[in-house]
Amino acid sequence: MDLELLELADTVELSPLAEAALEGLTKRPRQMSPKWFYDERGSQLFEQITDLPEYYLTRTEIALYEDHALDMVDGIGAGAVVVEFGSGSSRKTPLLLDALDRPAVYAPIDISLSALREACDRLMDRYPRLSLMPLQADFTGGVELPHTLDSEAGPRLGFFPGSTLGNFHPAQAQIFLQRVLKLLGPGASLLIGVDTVKDVGTLLRAYDDAAGVTAAFNLNLLSRLNNELDADFDLLSFAHEARWNAELSRIEMHLVSTRRQEVQLCGERIPFLNGESIHTECSYKYAPAAAQALFERAGWVLERSWLAPEDAFAVYRLRAPA
Repeated sequence: MDLELLELADTVELSPLAEAALEGLTKRPRQMSPKWFYDERGSQLFEQITDLPEYYLTRTEIALYEDHALDMVDGIGAGAVVVEFGSGSSRKTPLLLDALDRPAVYAPIDISLSALREACDRLMDRYPRLSLMPLQADFTGGVELPHTLDSEAGPRLGFFPGSTLGNFHPAQAQIFLQRVLKLLGPGASLLIGVDTVKDVGTLLRAYDDAAGVTAAFNLNLLSRLNNELDADFDLLSFAHEARWNAELSRIEMHLVSTRRQEVQLCGERIPFLNGESIHTECSYKYAPAAAQALFERAGWVLERSWLAPEDAFAVYRLRAPA
């Protein structure tokens, strides 16, 4: 008997972006992780956001470092190995490096290769004796530090400025902080920025500015899906929207469909109802007591904290048990 052999089609391996898009957009409620904002254009737009008058976070945090950086690194010791999570343009990093005693290594971790290159080029000129070890990776996952750091004997200092911790659900934030603790090792320190709860108007304006830069940043996610995955999102048929969720103490960013429509993505047809949204980002806001409780659940010891005027932003110094 002759057997007919069937030739199986080659399996198409999806990119991480394609996998995330299909997983998040083919079910309801539709959602995407904010880490996918940061292609080259997205990184540029975020840098513009940080200079907006409505976006209080960056200038408020920078003022804290300018006023208190020496206190923040007091007792860290010479030759520190600084690991920055989600470094972006490393705009705040010089304020930390200048306060440290002869830091030995700076290891920025970021998903954006262009941001890493730009930051390292700038820091290389300013700190010629500093060893730069950039790592392109998704720092929210199980990242590992370069093995070359194993030979560095200086104290470990993690740096997580901004308010990116708020992008995690609290349970995910705890897991992330536990991973950082394990990554940096016993006795390490961590400087971390955390946004605080404040009046709703201030919060909403920070995530929906008058110039529309944040709207462009949010919509750029759809542009990225069109460009990289050959999707056919009509950007004119989605609108940026910022919402305050009082029950969960978080700002939410959404892309709202302004009409009934269907979008093609990786061979799938995805229907959108008029008013249906893609949830693209959460930004949890923490009162100091809630932040401390989160740190302690993750195994960190809170050493000190610095609050901006009117408790507008907080920086915490944590220590890993020896």
